[in-house]
Amino acid sequence: MRPDLTPHLLIPFAACSAEAWLPTMQSLPPDSFKRLDQLLQGMKLVQTDTHDAESLSPPHERALARALGLATLDTPDGLLPWAASEAMDQLQAGVDKAWAWIMPCHWAMGHLHATLSDPTLLDLQEDESRRLLALMQPYFETDGITLHFLAPGRWLAEGELFRGLPTASIDRVLARNVDAWLPDTKSAAPLRRLQNEMQMLMYTHPSNDERAARRQLPVNSFWISGTGALPAGLGEPLIPALSLREREQVSPLLKAPVSAPRSLAEAVFREDWAGYAQGWAALEAGDMAALLTRQQRGESVRLTLCGESSAQTFETHRTGLWTRISSLFSPLRSLDVLRQL
Repeated sequence: MRPDLTPHLLIPFAACSAEAWLPTMQSLPPDSFKRLDQLLQGMKLVQTDTHDAESLSPPHERALARALGLATLDTPDGLLPWAASEAMDQLQAGVDKAWAWIMPCHWAMGHLHATLSDPTLLDLQEDESRRLLALMQPYFETDGITLHFLAPGRWLAEGELFRGLPTASIDRVLARNVDAWLPDTKSAAPLRRLQNEMQMLMYTHPSNDERAARRQLPVNSFWISGTGALPAGLGEPLIPALSLREREQVSPLLKAPVSAPRSLAEAVFREDWAGYAQGWAALEAGDMAALLTRQQRGESVRLTLCGESSAQTFETHRTGLWTRISSLFSPLRSLDVLRQL
């Protein structure tokens, strides 16, 4: 699989299931989606990818993985090999190994269940993260897993256990009951045991006392995602532009011209609907305007709009005069398209 080189704008959380989403969109000024409307008038729908909102891999990650040549429509749910791609790029790892992302995190413990807090709130520093990795490494090694430091908020984990193990994107789990999203296959039993061990280890660990003194949330667990091995025949690393609620840029260089801005997603996770509206305004003035300019110059471009259940991909479509005239009287309305996601 090779990445497509057509300029491609991919928008996560262009729509979402939150009750406030539709009223927010309907309250925007009439010309808020002017450039999106113009783009769609010169495009045709070429692909729809629909799963339910309980799928482990959200639509934007599935679409991005396909754009980068890491997956197809037939790739099993929860097996987008983000970690293997990054290991190949950052560690020069072989294509035959299986990998996962390990993200230190805080589980907020309630009476009935644990909820995953936003890992960015931990504000982990590199020295602190490296100490945590060294502390946890011996426990992981007992199950044949080797941890590699990558960034303060995310490590790489190497081990056969991750081959064929479906895991949920953190974009699915934030502020939700973690139990519903933990791997529940027989092969995942060692990971669930490791999570229990890390919770006990960190409960009274001095590092969390230090964090408490700084009024920071304790690190009391980890999240696993991005599992699997690279697809056969992949000749060079393909680094995802979109990682698990990316704080650090994974790579300064992409092998495919895909832009996946996170502004709408971040606003959704904060339940910041004013920020969400501002995010759309920024997209209209920036990425959307740039893509429209390229299309109007005669270039073929691609646009993927993603919700929580579905993603729709549109491409530049060359039409005759009569078709262009007809489209003026029955144009695609942006909000109608977004409501289908």
